[in-house]
Amino acid sequence: MILEEFSLKGKVALITGGGTGIGLGIARGLAEAGASVACVYHTHRPDELEEYVKSLGGTFLAVRRDLSKMENLSLLMQDVLRKFGRLDILVNNSGICPREAAINYSETTWDDVMQLNTKTVFFLSQLAARQFLRQGTGGKIINIASMMSYLGGFNTAAYTASKHAVAGLTKVLASEWGDKGINVNAIAPGWIKTNLSAPLRADPQRNESVKARIPQGDWGTPEDFKGVAVLLASPASDYINGVTIPVDGGYLTK
Repeated sequence: MILEEFSLKGKVALITGGGTGIGLGIARGLAEAGASVACVYHTHRPDELEEYVKSLGGTFLAVRRDLSKMENLSLLMQDVLRKFGRLDILVNNSGICPREAAINYSETTWDDVMQLNTKTVFFLSQLAARQFLRQGTGGKIINIASMMSYLGGFNTAAYTASKHAVAGLTKVLASEWGDKGINVNAIAPGWIKTNLSAPLRADPQRNESVKARIPQGDWGTPEDFKGVAVLLASPASDYINGVTIPVDGGYLTK
């Protein structure tokens, strides 16, 4: 039956930055579908997510790692395998978006953004794929792209470059790993109600200009990512590979 194809019972999902915002919405959705959840955080421990996963009867692991440091990636994988013994789903959600005019953009800011948003995504995906191959069971990788994977943006030079790169990496990894039972896809969020977007929503003029371009008439919420995340993490998407799916209320249509 088709609904059984969306079940994640017995699966282990690793989500970077899963304690807040879009990552939290995705993590909650995967847990609701039956997955055990490992959540990587940098500063604020994801207590809310832990409580929610355990309330569903699931198993949870919180791992504090600075993913901008390359040595922490293999340590993170060890943490997950020590707890669960396997990995089935990786969600590359962590990222940063400092805003600065391109004419003034510093090399340090550029490097920081590209490190976390692109380099970490690739090498953590590589570690996950190697584990999937050791298990011999295939696996799912979900990258978080952006509207800036399609558009130019403003005051976001490195972020826009990094998110174009994420879309490209999604394609090449799907191409190389598809015949090994590994699906690599991406989700491109639109304008979403999170702590990061709070200042924009608090500006009446900017808030209304954003809403005016969204066919569905309002900003999205982290809960809007549950369905697409479960789809891409589950057997229901076994023949979906290398795509970036916008979750934007139709923003890209205008």
